[in-house]
This record gives sequence, C-alpha cells and structure tokens, in this order.
Amino acid sequence: MKQKLQPFVWKYVAGILLVIFNALPSQSQNLFEKVSNWEGGFTIGPSNFLGDLGGNYGRGTTFLKDNNLQMTKLMIGGFLSYQPSEWINFRLSLNAGTLEGDDAIIKGKGGLEEARKIRNSNFKSRLLEGFIAMEIYPTVFFEYEPIDVFHKLRPYGLIGVGAFHFNPKGYDNFSGTWVDLKPLHTEGQGFPEYPDRKEYKLTQLNIPMGIGIKYFVSDKTSLSLEIIHRKTFTDYIDDVSTNYINPSLFYTYLPTEQARLAERMANKTDINNVGSTTFGPGDKRGTPTNNDAYYSIGFKIGIRLGTDDSRRYTGDVRCPIRF
Repeated sequence: MKQKLQPFVWKYVAGILLVIFNALPSQSQNLFEKVSNWEGGFTIGPSNFLGDLGGNYGRGTTFLKDNNLQMTKLMIGGFLSYQPSEWINFRLSLNAGTLEGDDAIIKGKGGLEEARKIRNSNFKSRLLEGFIAMEIYPTVFFEYEPIDVFHKLRPYGLIGVGAFHFNPKGYDNFSGTWVDLKPLHTEGQGFPEYPDRKEYKLTQLNIPMGIGIKYFVSDKTSLSLEIIHRKTFTDYIDDVSTNYINPSLFYTYLPTEQARLAERMANKTDINNVGSTTFGPGDKRGTPTNNDAYYSIGFKIGIRLGTDDSRRYTGDVRCPIRF
C-alpha cells in the first residue's frame, strides 16, 4: 500500500511547487499592487495524536471523535514565510513536540471500545517536523486597500507537504521504564513469516492542511490562531497496526533478552488483570486500513522582517502622509 502512495505524494508535491513557481514571478499580473514581504516568528500550542491507541466509545476512527484531551501535549516551533502578494503566502515551518496514546484512559461502555481497553497498550514519541505550506487569504479580494494591513483581520486556508520524525516508546511494567518499540518488531515487521509487514521508517511524509485567522496588531506585527491536521502515510506512529503474532518468533529472530522484552510489549492483555479476555496470535491488534494522524492548535506571533515596497505605488501621485 505504501508503494502505491508514493506516486500520489510526489504528484502532490509537484503541484504545490508549480503553484509556488507560478506565483513568484507574476507580480505584474496580480490584481493588486505588489508588495513582497518576509515574515518570521514562532508558534506554540497544544497538539494531539489520532491513531490506534486510546480513543472513545464505539469503533475507532482517525478524526476528532477519538480525541483524548488527557493526551494533549505542547508543540512549539518557528517559521519563515514569503508573501509575494497579500492574498498568498508561502511558509517554511519547523516544529517539535510529543505524541502520546494510552488504552488505559478509555472509558468502557460495553461496545467495540472494550477490545481496545483490554489491549492495554500505550506509547509516547518525540516529534520533529518540517513542512512548506501555501496560505490563501480569500478576503483580500474584497478589500479596498489590500496593502494597508493595520488592524485587519484575515481568515486563511493552508495546505502543504512536509516530513516528520518519530520514535515510539512503550512502557514496560516489568522494568518500570519506557523502551524503544521499533527494534522489537512487535508485529513481526521484517520477519519472513510476514512478507507484507515491512519494517517501518521513523521519518515519514505528511500533508498538513488547516485553517486560521490572522490579525495585524500593526503594519509589522501579526497574531494568528490556526488549526492544522496532518495526514500521514504510516500506521506505525504508535507501533500498532495489524494482528498479534506467535511470540515464539521473537526468540527465533531476536536475542533472548530482547525477545522477552518484545513478548511483553507486543501483548499486554494479561497485565494488571484489565479484563477476563486476552488476545493471542492472529487476533486483531490494530486497524491497518486507517493510517495514524495528528493535529495542533497554534498561536502564532509574526514579525515582518522586510518589505520590498518598490512597487507599492504605480502612479506619479501618492496618497498624503497620515498623521
């Protein structure tokens, strides 16, 4: 499935780049007088994971229905953007945060969520991401003087392409420590018995998409609030995706101590007596048809670093200076 996604991703990237290259040299063709702005700033706000672990009642989903506020973590970052016209902006963002999920927080109501609660798994991962995105400000087309931004409020939409790095860790009840999950091959990733389960990479592509609103405190300073959802192409951010495997395979391919750890981390259904039911080889552990996702709510402060205002006035007569 991952192989089939690659052409789509690269076509998507090519489309974004085409828009960028078309927009940058088109200053004389814009509807508005051209002012090129560079802006830098930082972002801070909550983020949350949407994947196999945790969730709420009923069937697990990939969107806000399974959002767990208890797992909310802080994401911080910085950005640099170039705005060739007031209606469009291109942004480079770098962010860092944490993603976390835990089946123990599920409040069972006797439905499909009970299986996830019995699964009793958890994870946490540091997250580093970078993306380039295009912001569109549609209300600019209805403004009388777009280059005058003082005290203006502008909603915008955002879409882009990026990459992120993660490394899932699970809590080992036996040692009381958090351990790296990828080297344990908890679902037989890379084992010859499961040729369809390739070892996952810790750096993956994503597609950020969202909405926001921007307010200019002054001609140089802006405040923004935005919500960005990240579509990903992996189901292993939380190291859970498919079915339980026979634990004897761990002892076939891993050193003994590592195999014991893998056996404990792969199946926690009998820990802490979480339920009368336990799962075994072949039973469902995750949902491979739903890739993991995550989102953030960002509060942004931006400072315009420089303005190329050589095209700000196209006529011989300028407006009088305002006092």
